[in-house]
Amino acid sequence: MPSGLRGARIAVVGAGLIGVGWAALFLHHGADVALWDPDGAARETARTRMAKPLADLRDLDDSLDDSTCRPGALVVCDDLGTAVSDAVLIQENAPESIPLKHDLFREIEAHARPSALLASSTSAFTWTDLAPALKDPRRLVTAHPFNPPHLVPLVEIYGPDDTRVSHAETLYRAAGRVPVRLRKDAPGHIANRLASALWREAVHIVADGIADVEAVDAALVNGPGFRWSVLGVHMGYHLGGGSGGLSAYLDHLGPSQQRRWSSLGHPSLTPEVCKALIEGVAQEAAGRDILALEAARDTALIAALKARKGTPVV
Repeated sequence: MPSGLRGARIAVVGAGLIGVGWAALFLHHGADVALWDPDGAARETARTRMAKPLADLRDLDDSLDDSTCRPGALVVCDDLGTAVSDAVLIQENAPESIPLKHDLFREIEAHARPSALLASSTSAFTWTDLAPALKDPRRLVTAHPFNPPHLVPLVEIYGPDDTRVSHAETLYRAAGRVPVRLRKDAPGHIANRLASALWREAVHIVADGIADVEAVDAALVNGPGFRWSVLGVHMGYHLGGGSGGLSAYLDHLGPSQQRRWSSLGHPSLTPEVCKALIEGVAQEAAGRDILALEAARDTALIAALKARKGTPVV
């Protein structure tokens, strides 16, 4: 079991889906985790809900027989101050509400060490949105994971203080993540902007009658999505240019790419389009509920991660 975070104290604020995933990941990599949520029921069920992500991580581990490698200790705290007081990293996972997060940040700052790094898992807000709540805003970084955070390696990081961002990158690498640094603050970070652009066209294809939901998903999974799992989009087009690389691709196929861009749609989520999407997903799910679909997703992600071990990727 990896132990790069051995002895570190990490606070996880928010025990929902993302928070439980983060907590399991940090525990697996040897950190001691203090978990807090304002909802008593969420605190009471956190250990039970953490069992599956911890089992997933053990499944991925190659060194379970090493008795010197142990997971960290979990403490579920009844109050926020206790959870954050000794933490080197505070991973915040509150609902996407600026007033709520601002109030939470003020309370965290009142109890945390001056040197503690505050990392927000926000997917909707920028650093600029969140920082005004803090007396020392440079301690804040946005650190957006992809769901489920214990399996998908990406963490997108932004903050104005290079030293703090570098410290965050070190901590996330120790937890087996792949940190990617933004050069400027941007809504949606990197991956959600890419995903939103792709989904917009996927919705347009359905709304325009080009193909149904299941066909769109099958085309993505078995075509570009399969390639993108090992190769970035820019590098993919570089290889698409043959021996001349991206320069040759742009010379010969750039105009055709622009023609495709000009034909991309701008769909509206009308009641009719929403109905078509919802019915299409139901047909694709073929009777499987959310838990079954999540289990199938996680099994496939674990298999993909095992296959990628030792293989350089972008």
